[in-house]
Amino acid sequence: MSSSYARFQPVILSGGSGMRLWPLSSEERPKQFLSLAGGRTMLQITVARTFGQSEYKIPFIVGNARHSPEIKRQLAAIGAGETALILEPAARNTAGAMGLAALRADPTDLLLVMPSDHVIAAPDRFLAAVRTAAAPASDGYLVTFGIEPDRPETGYGYIK
Repeated sequence: MSSSYARFQPVILSGGSGMRLWPLSSEERPKQFLSLAGGRTMLQITVARTFGQSEYKIPFIVGNARHSPEIKRQLAAIGAGETALILEPAARNTAGAMGLAALRADPTDLLLVMPSDHVIAAPDRFLAAVRTAAAPASDGYLVTFGIEPDRPETGYGYIK
């Protein structure tokens, strides 16, 4: 592969089941549709992270088909209604959602896969890390972003 690429293709995973923050979230209104970290919802914050920046394409939002009206409503509320929706008839977890997005993406672009329910306290630092990751990613490497754990947690994996 070459070390140049067309642009980043943001892929926002928005298919959560709403089980982790019950009773705040539910199957019909999972946490990505809630305002948990400010005035905007988690989905809106994730879309805004790259939306309108020249090195990023219009994002793909991969989500459950039954959430389509809510996704569209939330995107329109922040002026991002022209995103591309990839709607799943049934949840197939992260690998399936990423596979659908990869099939739809331009093969010269780098996929930036972002869950719609992650809080990123320093988005400028995150985007700088994404730019740094472009070279190894365009050379064929998979790049994973993570944070240093501050406590043991059995619910999440660790990166070495």
